[in-house]
Amino acid sequence: MMFVVLGKFKKKLTKESVNEVNKYVEKIAKEGVKFKAMYWLLGRYDTIGIFEAPDEKTAMKAMLGLGDIAKTETLVAVSREEAAKLLE
Repeated sequence: MMFVVLGKFKKKLTKESVNEVNKYVEKIAKEGVKFKAMYWLLGRYDTIGIFEAPDEKTAMKAMLGLGDIAKTETLVAVSREEAAKLLE
């Protein structure tokens, strides 16, 4: 399953906190959560990530682990092709 996560950092970022996030992403990869893309943003949110997880529970567990670093909003993503099939 694909997910999109929007994040807003809770505190000013430092090199240490960025390293902490990177280590966490490596940790959750071992649990089946694979980030396809991550970007930093200008505007309402600070980051956006696109990731794949086996199911909603795995995705939720992974995002709950970011609670000390960022407020997140996670959305389920369905490809355009898959969505179009639902209309048939």
